[in-house]
Amino acid sequence: MKKILHVSCSPRGQAAESYRLSQKIIASLLAKHPDTTVINRTVGGGAIPHLDEDYAISQSSSEDVSRKGSMAQSEELIRELESADFVVISTPMHNLTVPSALKAWIDHVVRARRTFNVTAAGKVGTLRDRPIFVAISSGGRFSGERARQPDFLTPYLKAILGTIGLHDLTFFSVQGTGAGPAAVAETRARTDQELRAHFSMLCA
Repeated sequence: MKKILHVSCSPRGQAAESYRLSQKIIASLLAKHPDTTVINRTVGGGAIPHLDEDYAISQSSSEDVSRKGSMAQSEELIRELESADFVVISTPMHNLTVPSALKAWIDHVVRARRTFNVTAAGKVGTLRDRPIFVAISSGGRFSGERARQPDFLTPYLKAILGTIGLHDLTFFSVQGTGAGPAAVAETRARTDQELRAHFSMLCA
């Protein structure tokens, strides 16, 4: 049985625009793979603590702290990620990049000698690649002709997830949510079209 890991990052929870978009992505995946189960991992609202001293020690020494503090949390999150056939990340854009909640999850799963190794050629990921879908909501516009702000979120996710072996990333976004209901309706409709086109192509 296949698994979808849904990493939900907004402090607004299920009321978030990114969460709404992620549910459409998950529904599209379930339509294609009806026997798939969904693992929900909420990281928004401080659900996952930031890294602690034990974790930091483990990265620079041989001391065994695997059962202590955030190292135990890290192992749980990595195993969750390893077990998934698809990953859906729903996240807002905060200050042009990822929110701190998503950064905390990333810091737990991007771990030296566990999800990547350092070699003479650089960092090499150890995870099996799988489709990653990222549902983004943003108060401003960061792509297209009407973009008014830079985007440090999507290139960062490509780089950091690529570090651990995850390269198959697809991004969908609802942008301009701060511009009012009409703008939100417009961007929702456009994103819905992109979703249908993407998953129709996968099913062709």
